[in-house]
Amino acid sequence: MKKGFLIAAILLVAVSLTNTASAQIKIGYFDDQSVISLFPGIQEKLDSVLRSYAQDTLQDEYNYTLKDYQVKDSIFKKDSADLSKRPKALEMATTDLNKLKYKLINWQQYQQQAMQQKEEGLLLPYRQKVAAALSEVVAENKYSLVLKAESLSPYAQPSIADNLTIRVAMKLKLNLPKEVVEAFKAATGGGTTAAPAAAKAAPAKKG
Repeated sequence: MKKGFLIAAILLVAVSLTNTASAQIKIGYFDDQSVISLFPGIQEKLDSVLRSYAQDTLQDEYNYTLKDYQVKDSIFKKDSADLSKRPKALEMATTDLNKLKYKLINWQQYQQQAMQQKEEGLLLPYRQKVAAALSEVVAENKYSLVLKAESLSPYAQPSIADNLTIRVAMKLKLNLPKEVVEAFKAATGGGTTAAPAAAKAAPAKKG
């Protein structure tokens, strides 16, 4: 189902329920990446740790794997005549060698996956904080449904008042750009204790 049709269907259900059962359904939208990017120093921390991980841990692993392959390949070639007389031993030696060869040939992909896993591990504590804050925001403001900001139709612009990215950032006392804070105040008619960020701070997405 296309994203636009999905949003339209959800809105249609909301309108229908409101008309028939007098139920108020509130729909918010949220982007966790935008919130995470607002944590002070997070990008610098990620860059530093990942750079060290790539240069030290992964480089050591590559060097060890390469040396291991070279040694086993040399032994395999030296003992090939003897191994040919022992089918099971030949199969095991060939399989072991091919695994190392495959890892080296596909090292770039292996390294990328390892880097992604490392990054996710670093981001996990932040994601947990964001998830807890989102749960509080949803409960406090009685939202019935939360959509990913990226799933919103480009033809429908929801109110900034329902941008839960902003509400969660405020809940966590993260700095937001001044223009975002002012637009949110104007839409909600309320104030906030969230301080405006410096000009380089990333604004929360508005869908």
